[in-house]
Amino acid sequence: MAASKVVWVGRGLSVLITLLLLFSAAMKFVNNAEVKEGIAHLGLPERMLIPLGILEASCAILFLIRPVAVVGTILLTGYLGGAICTHWRVGDPFWPQILLALFVWLAMYLREPRLKEVLPVRR
Repeated sequence: MAASKVVWVGRGLSVLITLLLLFSAAMKFVNNAEVKEGIAHLGLPERMLIPLGILEASCAILFLIRPVAVVGTILLTGYLGGAICTHWRVGDPFWPQILLALFVWLAMYLREPRLKEVLPVRR
């Protein structure tokens, strides 16, 4: 696959990931009984919904902006690591968060040529 096609696949994947994360963040701003039940099930206080939504949306937007995308990727990795730990602690499946974190890094690897120097894939 040509280098430019690889970059465009990475950009497309990045947009899909960002839309998913922005939807998740938006749900934290909605005064919804299901969201409140979900956060209570995770053992988190309801007052954390807005800060978590702001954090998630901020990380997702940084991930999409090219000059700070690597920082956004690192911040999303931390955010998703916290989500993995939280779900693991209560006995919920946490493989969706693991997959999302892997896709975040795959998208960044495909769209940022400088990462190929730092994280080379051996053939």
